[in-house]
Amino acid sequence: MVETPVRESPVSYGGAEEQEPTDTLSARVRELHAMHAEAHAGPDPKATAAQHARGKLTARERIELLLDEGSFTEVEPLRRHRASGFGLEHRKPYTDGVVTGWGTVEGRQVFVYAHDFRIFGGALGESHAAKIHKLMDLAEAAGAPLVSLCDGAGARIQEGVTALAGYGGIFQRNARSSGVIPQISVILGPCAGGAAYSPALTDFTFMVRGVAQMFITGPDVVQAVTGEQVSMDGLGGADVHSGVSGVCAFAYDDEASCLEDVRHLLSYLPANNRQAPPVVPTDDPADRRCERLAELVPVDPARGYDVRAVIAEIVDDGEFFEVQPTWATNVVCALTRIDGHTAGIVANQPLSLAGVLDINASEKAARFVSFCDAFNIPLVTMLDVPGFLPGVDQEHKGIIRHGAKLLYAYCNATVPRIQLIMRKAYGGAYIVMDSRSVGTDLSFAWPTNEIAVMGAEGAANVIFRRQIAAADDPEATRAQMVKEYRAELMHPYYAAERGLVDDVIDPAETRATLASSLAMLRTKHRALPQRKHGITPL
Repeated sequence: MVETPVRESPVSYGGAEEQEPTDTLSARVRELHAMHAEAHAGPDPKATAAQHARGKLTARERIELLLDEGSFTEVEPLRRHRASGFGLEHRKPYTDGVVTGWGTVEGRQVFVYAHDFRIFGGALGESHAAKIHKLMDLAEAAGAPLVSLCDGAGARIQEGVTALAGYGGIFQRNARSSGVIPQISVILGPCAGGAAYSPALTDFTFMVRGVAQMFITGPDVVQAVTGEQVSMDGLGGADVHSGVSGVCAFAYDDEASCLEDVRHLLSYLPANNRQAPPVVPTDDPADRRCERLAELVPVDPARGYDVRAVIAEIVDDGEFFEVQPTWATNVVCALTRIDGHTAGIVANQPLSLAGVLDINASEKAARFVSFCDAFNIPLVTMLDVPGFLPGVDQEHKGIIRHGAKLLYAYCNATVPRIQLIMRKAYGGAYIVMDSRSVGTDLSFAWPTNEIAVMGAEGAANVIFRRQIAAADDPEATRAQMVKEYRAELMHPYYAAERGLVDDVIDPAETRATLASSLAMLRTKHRALPQRKHGITPL
């Protein structure tokens, strides 16, 4: 901030020395600078020291880490609440506990608001909410991503229902901007009660271990109602939400690495739903052969492998950004680039539950597919799936309904879509994972693929049950029937012969095939039927 020079000595006019009048533009500018300095500094230094003692940065320190140096422009720094009662009339700090504005991340415009825990514990009141509403409206109008840095104690109790109405305005704007601009929530402190629903409405949620907690009802209420004793972290900490509930997409040990990855995530995304994602030049040839894939993926469908190594071999420079890496680990969802262009990867993970689809995996993949479709990110689906997870628990909890979410997401997606079948693709899971019948644009398979209603062993037991039971040597007969079924219906070219896959390719040519296919599909346009919206199975 540029300071206006202050005269150090009286100025003489016509030989007479006079003091500068107090009511001049210069005096008012000095007053303005003082007010801005007070707003920037926040409350007394003890509050800042207390924030640091909790292992947390201040709101402005966080914004400096997130945005490009010197790019932040603040909105309404001099805003103060107008409430009275309960001593509020004597406490009217500038900013009212939230810093709002815009800046750039790698030169691209981003809007951000950050709760200032030093002021009213970051609690939301009427003026606080109005600042956030204004910023959200600006982000939507400008067509730029919105990042919220959350560190607040919920609604400001002293302001009553007006504080609750403020949350309603945030939720309404979250929903309105969904699929229009990317929305990212970063939890860097408490986020309790109604406040927790805003992150749930945004696209991605980041949390920092040890300082961030998110829950609807706190430990005291839980104990009073249910008798269960639990800590803040045990109820709603970063590891709980990243590994158990699935609410959090990314968890970190410190704020600096967390905010650095927010910047990294933004680098993959378009500014809004009317733009394509940014293109990043690469020295990795689009037609590079991937000979190592033959070593990474065993031919035996019963043997496991890490599909993340396969993804790294195919994509630009081996780099990808996995979403929700510790929840529903039987499916991998990741943002990456192929020939410099952003792509979304959905892949079964044989290392976890053999890559089977269950309730959590279906929800995780469905949300990711919907996000990519909203923001013009092409999808590559990599199959090695034995089916849906069987069991009473899964059926009673609604695997049909939850699995339908993934099916709906793919059927509704209009972005370029490519299916790659690496090994097994059995039953309904094959259909749901973006098969030709639900609208994928291109389907490729490796010569190790097995596409069938079920595995050969299970199929033979059903089809040839009577022959096996009547045989003198049931085991030998079963083995022979399995061999015949596999040779007749599960050979790698069966689907290609019937046009259900476009080609069976050499795994080493996978990157080149995907790159050229995505380039061809870049101008794809598909219009959905005119409607207000579909009814997603929830």
